[in-house]
Amino acid sequence: MCAKRWFGFLFAAVAVVGLLGVGWHYSSPAFTRGPYLQESTPTSIVIRWRTARPARTAVRYGLSPDQLALRETSHMADTDHGVRLSALQPGTRYYYTIDAPHMAPWRKPQTHSFVTPPQSGSPAPVRIWVLGDSGTQRREQRAVREAFYQFSRPRPADLWLMLGDNAYRKGTDTEYQNALFDFYSDLLCAAPLWPTLGNHDARSADSATQTGVYFDIFNLPAQGQCGGVMSGTEAYYAFDHADIHFVCLDSEGSDRSPDGPMLTWLKQDLARNQQPWTVAFWHQPPYTKGSHDSDKESPMQEMRAHALPILEAAGVDLVLSGHSHTYERSYLLDGHYGSSDTFSGSMIKNRGDGRPDGSGPFVKPAGNQPHAGTVYVVAGSSGQSSRLNATPHPAMCVSLNVAGSLVLDVAGLRLDARFLDESGHVRDHFVILKEQEGGSGHGG
Repeated sequence: MCAKRWFGFLFAAVAVVGLLGVGWHYSSPAFTRGPYLQESTPTSIVIRWRTARPARTAVRYGLSPDQLALRETSHMADTDHGVRLSALQPGTRYYYTIDAPHMAPWRKPQTHSFVTPPQSGSPAPVRIWVLGDSGTQRREQRAVREAFYQFSRPRPADLWLMLGDNAYRKGTDTEYQNALFDFYSDLLCAAPLWPTLGNHDARSADSATQTGVYFDIFNLPAQGQCGGVMSGTEAYYAFDHADIHFVCLDSEGSDRSPDGPMLTWLKQDLARNQQPWTVAFWHQPPYTKGSHDSDKESPMQEMRAHALPILEAAGVDLVLSGHSHTYERSYLLDGHYGSSDTFSGSMIKNRGDGRPDGSGPFVKPAGNQPHAGTVYVVAGSSGQSSRLNATPHPAMCVSLNVAGSLVLDVAGLRLDARFLDESGHVRDHFVILKEQEGGSGHGG
C-alpha cells in the first residue's frame, strides 16, 4: 500500500508540474528545423528555425561562445520563427544559440556560429559550394555531400547556391524537410544558402504570387537589401558577397520575354553593378545535351535567346544552371543565342581548356567589359546522374555523366572552379583571371 501511495503521489506531482509548465520536456517546444541562415550582409543576417508547436523563442548571440550577451526575440508565437540580427561587424565570427521558454535544464541549447561577409568590394577570399538538382534523397546525394565535407574540412564554404529542384518530386514541405533541412543541417546553421526555383520546386510554389512552399521557407532579398537593384519579388533577386555580384533568375514561373519585368530588372541591375566579378544562376541551362536538350524545351530556348545577350553585354563571368543531371562546362563564349546547329567557332573567345596545367587559364580584361566572354556550367548532378548525349553540345569543353558538385574559390583577380565527383575526385577544373586595371598583369 505504501508503494502504491508513493507512486500515486509521484504521478499527481508530475501532473501538477506539467500543468504549471515547469521545465518538463513535453512543455518545451522541440526544434524540428534549423537554424538556417538567410539574407547575409556585412552587417546583418536572418536566422530562421521551426518548433513542433507554437512558442516564443529567441536568439542569443555574441563574439564568444561563452558571452552571448545580445538577444533578439522572435515575436511570432508560432511554429516558424525568424529574426534579423543587425548592427553586426563585417568579416566577423558570431556565436549564437536558439532559446525557448521552459527549456528542460538538462537540454543545454546548442551553440552555432557564422561569419559575416566582408565589406562589399573587398578582395577577401570566398568559397562557394554549388549544388544542382540535389534533393533526391538518394545515395548519390549523400555521397556528394560527404565528398564536399571532406574536401572542405580545412576551408569551409562561406556561402552556397542551390540551382533548383532542391526537393523532389513536388517541392512539398515534407520533401524539403527530408532533402534539405535534415540533410544539410550542419551547413545550414553556419553558411547562408541562396536558392533558385526549379521545375520540381515550382509544383508547390507560384512565382507570380510568391506563394507556396519555396517562398514560405526562404527569405530572399526582394528589396535589394543585400546589394544590387531591388527586384520587388523573391522569384529573382541580386546580392553581393565580398567583390562578387550574384544574380539569381527564375527560369520557371516568371516572364522570360525580353521586355518583361525580370529581364528589364536584369538590365538595370547589371548597369549599376561595379563589382569585379559577376555570377548568374538559374535552373534551366542555355546549353545542354544531357538528360534535357536545350534545343527542344522552350524555357531553355528563351533564357538563351533573351537573357544571354543581356548578361554577355554586361560582362558576366560565369553562368550556373542545373536541370540536366550531368556536368557540362563550356569554353569562354560570346554570342551564341540559337540552337546548337547554329554554333560556330567564332563564338569561342578562347579555344583552350581554361586549366593552368593545360592550355592556360581564361583571361579577361579588368572590370565588366562587354562581350569579353562567359563560362557556362551545368551542375545538375548533385543528387543523381543520368544520360548524356553521345554528341556533346558544341559549346562544351567538358561533358560528364557523373554525380558531383561545383566548388568555386574567388580571391582577388582569380576565380578557381573545381567539379568534385561523389568519390571526392576533382574531375574538371578551370581558372578565370582578370587583368589588372591599367596593365596586363593577371593578378592572383
